[in-house]
Amino acid sequence: FTKCCQETGLLMVVKCRQENTALKDCLVGYYSDPLFYEECKTEYLKQREEYRATGIKKKRQKLTSNA
Repeated sequence: FTKCCQETGLLMVVKCRQENTALKDCLVGYYSDPLFYEECKTEYLKQREEYRATGIKKKRQKLTSNA
């Protein structure tokens, strides 16, 4: 989806519909997966506990694009 948008510019609304649909389907799969939800929740709670103990924010991970 990202690659399609970068290549088409303002026409992305029209030209990248198929890629957008595929992206949404993928995200819905993750959002509705209870195991993934628990994994994210555990990671968040661990980071929150560490921040509350130290007062130091942990840098966020940069996600790499699969494009």
